[in-house]
Amino acid sequence: NTLNHEVKKVYIPSDEKLIGWYFEKNKNFKTLLFFHGNAGKIDNRIYKLNEFSKMNINYLIFGYRGFSGNSGKPHEEGLYKDSKAAKLWLNKRNILDEQIILYGESLGTAIAIDLAAKNKFAGIILESPFTSMTELAKKYYPYLPVNLILKDKFDSIKKLKFIETPILIMHGKKDKIVPFNMGLEIYENSNDPKFNYFRDNDDHMMDFDEDLINSLKNFIKFVNLN
Repeated sequence: NTLNHEVKKVYIPSDEKLIGWYFEKNKNFKTLLFFHGNAGKIDNRIYKLNEFSKMNINYLIFGYRGFSGNSGKPHEEGLYKDSKAAKLWLNKRNILDEQIILYGESLGTAIAIDLAAKNKFAGIILESPFTSMTELAKKYYPYLPVNLILKDKFDSIKKLKFIETPILIMHGKKDKIVPFNMGLEIYENSNDPKFNYFRDNDDHMMDFDEDLINSLKNFIKFVNLN
């Protein structure tokens, strides 16, 4: 899977130097700041980036500490720090928070939510979000005392009330990793304006098909008008 457009390879200064790809289509477009999930590297998102490149949007995708060949060990506070560093990297290029749309997938949804609860952005897109790591662990390890094993809580559900930007929640009902009812709960607890794209047959990695792409385009259009 290869990129069908030119990206600039960039380095974002956090505690570690984080590798990123930056694509600027038009200075007047909003910029999508992409937080990837737990699996694989940024290269594994090329099929998404190729779709983004066709939209009226710029984007920045980067790897957290300990991901995509970056040094360091990932932990909750460290990942939040990396997300802030990526935001500041954009700010230094005269891209204001109001011109940024956050996009989180899976683990990245918790990182996007944390950042959106502390700053006001143009919008936030969450693909396959979970309510909290503690709740997710209860589903997988019901026999273990969750609070003892989990240092990293990623307590997204509690932060939603602080988010004042338009939000789009996308989730597949056949998700075998993060149960669909978590995405539903995130949607129900989000402030307006909120939108959802719920699919009957999608698993954890959603089908990046025409329907999903249209849903993203409509959300970007809404964000641009507001």
